[in-house]
Amino acid sequence: MTRIIAGEYGGRRLTTPAGDRTRPTSDRVREALFGSLESAGRLTDAAVLDLYAGSGAIGLEAVSRGAAHALLIEAHQATGRVITRNIRQLGAGDRARLLIANLPQALRRQPPQRFDLVVADPPYGVDDGEVAETLAALVENHWLADEADVVLERPRRASEPPWPNGITTVRSRRYGESTLWYGRALWI
Repeated sequence: MTRIIAGEYGGRRLTTPAGDRTRPTSDRVREALFGSLESAGRLTDAAVLDLYAGSGAIGLEAVSRGAAHALLIEAHQATGRVITRNIRQLGAGDRARLLIANLPQALRRQPPQRFDLVVADPPYGVDDGEVAETLAALVENHWLADEADVVLERPRRASEPPWPNGITTVRSRRYGESTLWYGRALWI
């Protein structure tokens, strides 16, 4: 599989969904996210969960940079077709899997495994209540490995995420109109 850097592979861009249903993570934010995870040794052989997957760029970039595999969850069927196309174009079918399901409901079921890294990039229109439910479901239903990293992208002006018991804030970083909030699962 060709390594993806900032949404590009082999000099070509990943396909993104048409319309305004998704808000892709900017190249700058994605590069900062993966740079910090790689430098901390948190990406190699990780099981990755990409929530609100959009084009699938986060999960696909994770596997292209050394994660063992990724599960991408996206609610919108047409957007899921874009993700499927991107998985196929990259030849990542053995390491990336798509689940079409609504969040946080999808996280209320038995997880296929525990994940070392969860990246959630909900559309800015998703309210804090849904974000809180999604984060709580990760903990309550045992989707997180011990000391899993949980990264949440939110608008710059949004307050700190409503981390549930079991996830603690590690740091935050602002990039233009986005903030990445880093949490860590403790316990589990």
